[in-house]
Order: sequence, then structure tokens, then C-alpha cells
Amino acid sequence: MNSPKRTTIYDVAREAGVAASTVSRALRNPRRVNAATREHVLGVAERLGYRPSPLATALQSGRTATVAMLVPDITNPHFFGTIRGAERRASAAGITFILSYTEESADNELTQIERLARSVDGFLLASSRMSDETIWELAEEHNLALVNREVRGLPSAVVDSRVGSRQIVEHLASLGHESMVYLSGPHQSWVAGERWHALHDSARNLGIRATRLGPFPPKVVGGGAAADAVLVTGATAVVAHNDLLAIGVLRRLAERGVAVPGQVSVVGYDDIFGADFCVPSLTTLAGPQDEAGRSAVELLLENRSRSTARAPDRRVMLPSHLVIRESTGPAPG
Repeated sequence: MNSPKRTTIYDVAREAGVAASTVSRALRNPRRVNAATREHVLGVAERLGYRPSPLATALQSGRTATVAMLVPDITNPHFFGTIRGAERRASAAGITFILSYTEESADNELTQIERLARSVDGFLLASSRMSDETIWELAEEHNLALVNREVRGLPSAVVDSRVGSRQIVEHLASLGHESMVYLSGPHQSWVAGERWHALHDSARNLGIRATRLGPFPPKVVGGGAAADAVLVTGATAVVAHNDLLAIGVLRRLAERGVAVPGQVSVVGYDDIFGADFCVPSLTTLAGPQDEAGRSAVELLLENRSRSTARAPDRRVMLPSHLVIRESTGPAPG
């Protein structure tokens, strides 16, 4: 059985008694057609059941109604909320959402952008590992918004880890800790640098000795070497780059018979799913990652109607808060 023939713009033009170009303007640029002609054309199009071709619309407008989000680690639960928030906002706007995994590699990010450039209207770069200079150059040609990464002059949605890091240090100080170690993530990670600076400044103000170790892989498997390095320092508190690394530290300390929090307190970042299931449950810094993803999509949408590639310098800063659980306690002795 043959499917019914699709109504074309030429069918509408013939039925309405006007040129196909007039139909096109009435549908896509109505200000260029007088009101009576526009109403006549729209009425005929509706009666014939005409629906514009998505491909033709994209070709004429130069838009694809598609955005791509690049994340460094698709297996990290931290990104689940960011992806969910971005996808829901894109769907609400009628935009197709593409997800790309870059394996913690700046080179992979650049390659993915080059491959997708002709297929999408914009890119969401989540925790990008590329340098500021590279991102600036890309922003000259592409519509970009950053998630949990800042580059001066470019739009970004960021969960405030500086204020949250201060909460972590104040919490540890209130428990009597005088020494702490920060287990850093990848050296290309902008967030890792921001967290360390905030922790270091807050520790100095409160008279706590702070040491930075790493970088370590931001995964559970990185926790073994990280925990062993901590024990050499004699510090009584550990702050890990993210919850996955912190959970790996908890496992290794348990293997070595080190009591948490009796001998060492452990803190993570992100409050991922499962942070409250591990033993002991993990004290961690939480933030609205869904909102960060949603806000980043809105920054892209704001820029779609602009004639220039670069969006205005707009930063959406979202609050974080410390979730205190069983992995932190009074300093020993």
C-alpha cells in the first residue's frame, strides 16, 4: 500500500494562486508579505495539511535545531544531573540533544566539535579540559556555553565551589582538625584548581595546615594510591576532588584498618547517587547540577537570534551546600 503523497510548497502555491516564493515568505518571513496574502496562504496551507520539511527549514535558516553537550566522563554520576537538566530544557524548546563523551581529553573535545560543527547550532562544554585560549578561538566560530567552567568573556553556568569549599574547611575546623589534604583531580580541570585555591585560602585563615596531593584519576580506582599518599602526611582530614575518588579512599582506608572518621575524616564533592549508601556515608558538597545544565541551554538559546557567534558575557552562579554525614568527625586525640 502506497503512503499518501506529502503536500509540498508548490502544491500550496498552485492552490493559492501565488508564486512558491510568496508561500515561502508567508510561512518563514511573514513581515515581507501583506496581511491579506499571508492569511490566504496560511489558510490554504492548513487546509491542504502542509508541514514544512525540517531539513528545508534548517537549510534556509542555517540552523539545525540541535545542540551537543560534551562531557569528560559519561560514567561519572556527577554528570547525570547536568545532562538531565540540559536535555529537558532542550526538549522543552523543541531542540534535539546530542551527548558526546570526550574521555577526559582536550584533544577529543576539539575533534568532536570539528566533527559536529555542521550538524548543530551550539555546544555545551561541561567541565571542559581545553585551555582558555582554545575555547576563546572556538567561540569566534561557534555558539558555546560552559558548564562548571569559566572563561572570561564567555557565558557559563557554574555551581559555586568557592563558598562551598569554605564550608568544608569551617566544618573540619569546628571538629578540631588542624591538618588536611586535598586530593586533586586532573591537572586540566578548572574546577580542581578553583577548589584547591578556595580550600587553601580558607585553611590559612583558620590556621589549618593544607597540603595538595595529586593529580589522581577522578574515579574509585584512583582512591587506593590517594589514600596511601594521605597516610604518609599524617593529616587527620581528607578532601577529595570528587565523590568517586572519596569512595575509593574510604575503601582503601578500610582495607588498611584505618578508622573513618575515628582516625581520618573524609569529604567529597558533588553528592552523587550512592554517596549516602557507602560505609560510612560520605560528607560531601552538593549543588544543583540539573539547574546548571538547564541554564547553559538557555544561554545558547539566547544567542541563537544574535548575528554574532559570541554570546554576551553572562555568568550564572548557582549555590552549593555541605551535606554532613558519617565520614567526618572530631579530630583524633
